[in-house]
Amino acid sequence: MIQYFKNINSQTVEIDKPENGVWVNLVPPFKEEEFVELSRQLEIPIEFLRDSLDIDERPRYELDDNVRFIVIKTPTENNSFNDSDAYYITIPICIILTHNQIVTVNSFDNGAIKKFLSTFQKRHPDKRNMMVLKIFEKIVQNFMEYLKEINHKRNQYEQSLYDSNSNDDLLKLMRIQKSLVYFVTALRTNEMMMMKLERTNFLGLNEDEREFLNDLIIDTSQGLEMANIYTNILSSTLDAFASIISNNLNHVLKRLTSITIILSLPALVSSIYGMNVPIPYANSTHAFYIPIILSLGISIVISWYFMKRKWF
Repeated sequence: MIQYFKNINSQTVEIDKPENGVWVNLVPPFKEEEFVELSRQLEIPIEFLRDSLDIDERPRYELDDNVRFIVIKTPTENNSFNDSDAYYITIPICIILTHNQIVTVNSFDNGAIKKFLSTFQKRHPDKRNMMVLKIFEKIVQNFMEYLKEINHKRNQYEQSLYDSNSNDDLLKLMRIQKSLVYFVTALRTNEMMMMKLERTNFLGLNEDEREFLNDLIIDTSQGLEMANIYTNILSSTLDAFASIISNNLNHVLKRLTSITIILSLPALVSSIYGMNVPIPYANSTHAFYIPIILSLGISIVISWYFMKRKWF
């Protein structure tokens, strides 16, 4: 589906066809004939539109026939029905600067473009460089918001795991860990792409725009550092829980072994006195109490010894 937005008197208006100075936004579902028609109308290389559909497309930029093509990653919620998949993934946003328009292509619905649309009435379509940088800004803000959500969920699941040692909580933490892997990779490649944009001045930025881009690079670096910190904390937490679970298992096995020993020795005494052979005090009036007392005495001594060794 193709949307055309124009800024008229500080109001965002959706129109039916492309004009000079409009924002063209492509959202799913896509049709090949729409790509072909848009490529013809706006003189965009068809490869730029088709490359936008690849969810694994890496952040990069390219110039072809004076049409600039930029790919940047943005976070979004994962709508997968698989319980082991990450809560959040990263998807590409493709920005195409034609001779007179700015075109964005989204392989999935995402919050960054929605935020940009909500502030489009404040934008100046003739200042296309700043519009690109504002899209970058919304993407960085999205990363920061999702990282805060991830950290909040991590704290919740860790506390729940402390209380219950549930496998379900471990699975949730694993899904958060997968999300952080996506974020770290995307933020690192976004940062490298932005730094290269600043170094080569691919967009032809003026001094103020370059300063704004530099601020975005700093914010992206901060997001990357946060993602790395959360990843390290989560990895350390999972390792600690694995050690705790293993240690608890050792304690359980030790207790069970101790109980088995305590119960087996009285059974041994009883089995000896139950043999059909002559044994001492077999004819005594206290023959029943002798194995009972021996069994209790041995159990008490062994229990005291195990408690002294802290095996219980």
